[in-house]
Amino acid sequence: MANRGGFSSKLGFIMAAAGSAVGLGNIWGFPYEVGQGGGAAFVVIYLLFCFILCFPVMVTEIAIGRKSQKNAVGAFDYLGFKKWNIVGKMGILCGVLILSFYNVIAGWAFGYIFEMAVGNFDIANHFSEFIVDVFKVGAYGLVFMATTAYVVSKGISGGIEKAAKLLMPTLLFLIVSLVIYSLTLENAMAGVKFYLVPDFSELNGRVIYNAMGQAFFSLSLGMGALITYGSYVGKDDNIVTSAALITLTDVGIALIAGLMIFPLIGYMTEGAMTDVGRGPGLIFVTLPQIFGTIGGTLGAVVGTTFFILLCFAALTSTVSLLEVPVSYIVDEKNIKRSKAVWLVAGLIYLIGIPSLLGNGYSEYFSNFITYVGAESATDFLSFVGHVANDTLLPLGGCLIAFFAGHIWKKANLDDELAKGAPGYKGSFIQKYLNFAVSYLAPIVLGTLFVLTVLGTFFGINLF
Repeated sequence: MANRGGFSSKLGFIMAAAGSAVGLGNIWGFPYEVGQGGGAAFVVIYLLFCFILCFPVMVTEIAIGRKSQKNAVGAFDYLGFKKWNIVGKMGILCGVLILSFYNVIAGWAFGYIFEMAVGNFDIANHFSEFIVDVFKVGAYGLVFMATTAYVVSKGISGGIEKAAKLLMPTLLFLIVSLVIYSLTLENAMAGVKFYLVPDFSELNGRVIYNAMGQAFFSLSLGMGALITYGSYVGKDDNIVTSAALITLTDVGIALIAGLMIFPLIGYMTEGAMTDVGRGPGLIFVTLPQIFGTIGGTLGAVVGTTFFILLCFAALTSTVSLLEVPVSYIVDEKNIKRSKAVWLVAGLIYLIGIPSLLGNGYSEYFSNFITYVGAESATDFLSFVGHVANDTLLPLGGCLIAFFAGHIWKKANLDDELAKGAPGYKGSFIQKYLNFAVSYLAPIVLGTLFVLTVLGTFFGINLF
């Protein structure tokens, strides 16, 4: 265990773990969900779920990792529950699948840096053609994966922590800079009002369900990333306060990203706040159109800055996604870190090729599967996202919480959390975490898993 390395400081761990959570979902997924969920009412529900539901699962993952000082699979073996390591194996599979398509999208963002830099705002009207140029975007993705692998190959303190300490402050600076600029635009306040003034008449079962899903997914829970990062944490660190700071950082960046996006949409729609584009459409079509209306050198600078920001956010996540399988191979197979990193990175890049081809280049992968009751086929990239991101993550979170509350037992979890937190035992937070881990998280996340499977794959939507 001595040669596994570790974080050199509590700040380094918090930045790295927060970077794992902060990603493309914060910059485009969150604003889209807010737009579809009626604005500020969605934000309120999202915040409640982040702290009531997600925070306890985060604390649990970190505690399991620190107690075992092992990867997502080895942690369950170390604690004496070898049969439960299937949860860790599922998490590793989930992380590999997510990184395989996440890297493709990161490659698009990387390519858009160059398009914006030369003022090619018309790329917004040719996005479908851009992503079909698989050799070009494949090369962008290869550079992005190589950058991710380089960071991870340098180890925990010398690679992941060092990168996080650079990327996270820079990311925040870029977002705040764009927020300040976007607030100066005409009709920006219409976007701010939509985003921050709740209209609870917009709430319904679907909005609450989506807010719960967004909260869980945005914090990188359920796939063993925080078990892995927790294994590098010092025994005298306060896990509860660290998890609170990680949650606050992730939520804060998502909220600030909304303050950047919605004034821009208010500007483009002349205050109407209609048609907040879905997924890739928001980032790769709608926003470049906005940058184009700004025009000239200023539009190019704003557009380039935004996509640099997007790449930084993606990189903080891809690093943690790669570390999960690498840590497993280093610990369990005794392979040197540098060799493990490049082998795993290369394999994941190859696994991602169908996602690269499935956006119009290949008919087979573009119309990969038709779900029960669906009117049209789903492409390979979306299919992998549905399986890994939408389905396996909540299942993993449900099982990890159930394991901690009922198999490993609450007393052992409490003992681990009390290290570095002498006032923990007997506190309100202890009582709440025990309830949340034993009952709330397994029930809610189990329900989310079932509803997602029924709705996505079988067309049975209960909301």
